[in-house]
Amino acid sequence: MPINPFFLQGSQGEQRLVQDIINEQLRMYGIEVLYLPRKIVKTDNIFREVESSSFSDNFAIEAYVNTYEGYTGAGDIMTKFGMSLKDDLVVTISKERFEDFIGPFLQQMPDSEIIVDNRPREGDLIYFPLGKRIFEIKFVEHEKPFYQLGKNYVYELQCELFELEDEMGGWNQLSTTSEEIDDTLSSFGYMTELQLISVGSTATLGVTTASGYIRNIVLNNDGYDYTQVPTVTITPAPVGGTNATAVAITTSINNVYSVEEILLTNTGAGYTVAPTVTIVSAATTATNGITTTHGVGAAATATLVTSGAGIAQVSIASSGSGYPTAPQLYFTAPTSGSTATGRVVINTDNNVTQVLISDAGIGYTAGTGIATVAPPSIITGIGTYFFNDVVTGSLSGAKGRVKSWDKDENILKLGTTEGTFIPGDVAIGSTTTGTPAAEYTVDFVKSAEYEDKYDQSDEIEAEADAILDFSESNPFGQV
Repeated sequence: MPINPFFLQGSQGEQRLVQDIINEQLRMYGIEVLYLPRKIVKTDNIFREVESSSFSDNFAIEAYVNTYEGYTGAGDIMTKFGMSLKDDLVVTISKERFEDFIGPFLQQMPDSEIIVDNRPREGDLIYFPLGKRIFEIKFVEHEKPFYQLGKNYVYELQCELFELEDEMGGWNQLSTTSEEIDDTLSSFGYMTELQLISVGSTATLGVTTASGYIRNIVLNNDGYDYTQVPTVTITPAPVGGTNATAVAITTSINNVYSVEEILLTNTGAGYTVAPTVTIVSAATTATNGITTTHGVGAAATATLVTSGAGIAQVSIASSGSGYPTAPQLYFTAPTSGSTATGRVVINTDNNVTQVLISDAGIGYTAGTGIATVAPPSIITGIGTYFFNDVVTGSLSGAKGRVKSWDKDENILKLGTTEGTFIPGDVAIGSTTTGTPAAEYTVDFVKSAEYEDKYDQSDEIEAEADAILDFSESNPFGQV
């Protein structure tokens, strides 16, 4: 038989009353969370899988915490990779409130960015302000309670603690426009730490010329089995002359060196015949009373110029500063003859420390052999990097979002980057109205690793090492 017609079994008025009561209860006993919809950035054209996504919007909505006694899930567990947090959270939100206040915004997004716009989606995020944590929605239960008065009124969101993963690729993956959320993420995820240079100055050089000099040294045999950089000696000049000096530039594979080229630090003066170049390795080992020299076979020949003058030596008048990489060395061309070539060497303090001559040139006269070096990328760094600014490398084209900026130490931390920053890059910040873009030179990449503020692996390992002494073969005592 049909149901009794004298009982409504859920009229619109009754359904409206239940929905209003639920909304009021959520506003009274719930908390305000932030809903972060996942936007699709790239999709696999074959399997239709989401390869990369981003989160750039957030919406406030009231939610009741079902797990009021604490987080559920496996909790904090120890794994071979360190501490792993497996906290779960279940919250309930109003179906009507979502459809009225969040749904319209989702419906305005392009179809290529969003799949479902009329309900919460698995993969979206919930920011839980009480614990300052971000949870990912794993399942949306929409039939609990089960069709009271013929309708459903709430969504139950079953969530797990969010972990940044590879599918989040892209320098703009997390820019939620919420300062509270962004602060929570400021030291979380894959971070690139750059050491920057704020002040630089151009190095200046002095030049002397000479005749009877070595123009260059030609490497005849690069040798083999060198375990360290060999010493280069050159036959002394005749009485009244200046002895030439040179250094070996090596290349290595698996810590075994071979000579790549010989460069002059002083081309000498007063030579009448080409001197002998000797390449000597000081590395030796003794086995069973037999001494073995590591590194043999390298040989080179000096090219002597007896008529005309060339670059004898380049002195450093000012070492400059702010050079993350060795700058270009320039020689003025002589009136007639051949232009000298060479390179400069810098130290870890970003100063020019040495000038090496690969070709002393020919045809120079006193005072005409002028050597200069290129200025550093930035003479004076300017501006301030602001949180969530997009920073771009001038040479590499790499991009990243600012997580923190230590002006005193010139250390810039960037969120997950696109590309790789390199020494010599000018890290250019975002330009805002009335504020010039920050610009500083990248000295080197200090670190590039995944950071998790909940990770205690290093601390646990340090404590373990303090308990057991693994420097001995038997950490538990002597036999």
